[in-house]
Amino acid sequence: MKSKKHKPLISILMAAYNSEKTIHHAIDSVLAQTFSDWELLIVDDCSSDNTLHIVEAYQDARIRVMKNDKNGGVSLARKKGLDAAEGDWIAVLDSDDMWAPKKLEKQMAIAKASNADLVFTGSAFIRDDGTPINWQLYVPAALTYRKLLKQNLVSNSSVLVRADLYRKFYVVDDQIHEDYAMWLDISKAGAVIRGIDEPLLFYRLTKPSRSSDKLKAAQMRWRTYRHAGLNTMTAAYYMCWYAVTGILKYGHLLW
Repeated sequence: MKSKKHKPLISILMAAYNSEKTIHHAIDSVLAQTFSDWELLIVDDCSSDNTLHIVEAYQDARIRVMKNDKNGGVSLARKKGLDAAEGDWIAVLDSDDMWAPKKLEKQMAIAKASNADLVFTGSAFIRDDGTPINWQLYVPAALTYRKLLKQNLVSNSSVLVRADLYRKFYVVDDQIHEDYAMWLDISKAGAVIRGIDEPLLFYRLTKPSRSSDKLKAAQMRWRTYRHAGLNTMTAAYYMCWYAVTGILKYGHLLW
């Protein structure tokens, strides 16, 4: 009789596109986790560089690699991984970010102790070349819908969320901040959200974006608020919060 295939507790989603310079660091940080009951689902979104060759070279049964037939964007790539995920929990790691070794272990402990539905962490920041920036993002121990509207403190690569909630509220729309839209929907539904105020995520910053990119980000934030059901006046109010918190946050990260 064949033994049943082990079902991992955590499914880690990683979308990849032309990530040859950073993806090995991301994967290695998953392999270094002290909590080992996971699967890593890497979806290559038609990279034109060496990304696919790099990920296929890893010899670990917990890593599954999938390929898109055409480039569809990050939210569709993650959706492909999500459709194949077997875990009770979902974690996300962007292909240019990294985790501290005890990230998953600490999140599972908090989830169990507080019956949380979503656990996120603080972040440290690194430059393109991997050198550290002397500043970190602090996060509260708990987060409500109203607080989340004022500032998105939930970094996408820091989350651990129940798979049923992630599937229920998953958003495929690269014209909005689809991860932020999910956290808003999940928190509005009454989910228990807990934060770990430790820099368990290493977030890689690209070089300063152009003014047009900042404008695009603001437009995406506006569309995210509207997606969440906010009327024009309420969305405008929270856009003011977005401007103020953005200055306070990213003023520390100027190059």
